[in-house]
Amino acid sequence: MNAPSEEELTKYRRRLPHWRLNNATYFVTWRLRPKQPLLKPAERDLIGSVLSHFDKSRYTLFAYVIMDDHVHVIIEPLAGEPLQSIIQSWKSFSANRLQRQHGRKGTVWQDEYFDRIIRDEAEFLEKTHYIINNPLKRWPDVENYQWLGWKIMEE
Repeated sequence: MNAPSEEELTKYRRRLPHWRLNNATYFVTWRLRPKQPLLKPAERDLIGSVLSHFDKSRYTLFAYVIMDDHVHVIIEPLAGEPLQSIIQSWKSFSANRLQRQHGRKGTVWQDEYFDRIIRDEAEFLEKTHYIINNPLKRWPDVENYQWLGWKIMEE
């Protein structure tokens, strides 16, 4: 992973800052909207299938965890696929399915999301370990958390 030049890096801000870089890998997270009930197991299954659906066609999905109130992902969009478009499709499609199939009412996800460019292999490993250990921090006795996935970054 090389340091970006200023011409390649774009920045914008909604409530949170967002930086974009061609061929970058990102750590992304988003949460349920306040007052939404926690995600049930079948709902987490649905979100997992949404995340995996376009893996290898629109993006490479390196790691994810679906907790009961938030999602963490490490992703690399493929050429021409804007990160914000991918996240918006995940959030809108999963919200629609959660409302139709599981009876959720109102807006499911918070409007904003957090993303960060992963700058090097050390940061990639640190974020991957963070994702893998996220369920253990919340539920120390959990074994084989089923809404967790990861793969090794290929050179």
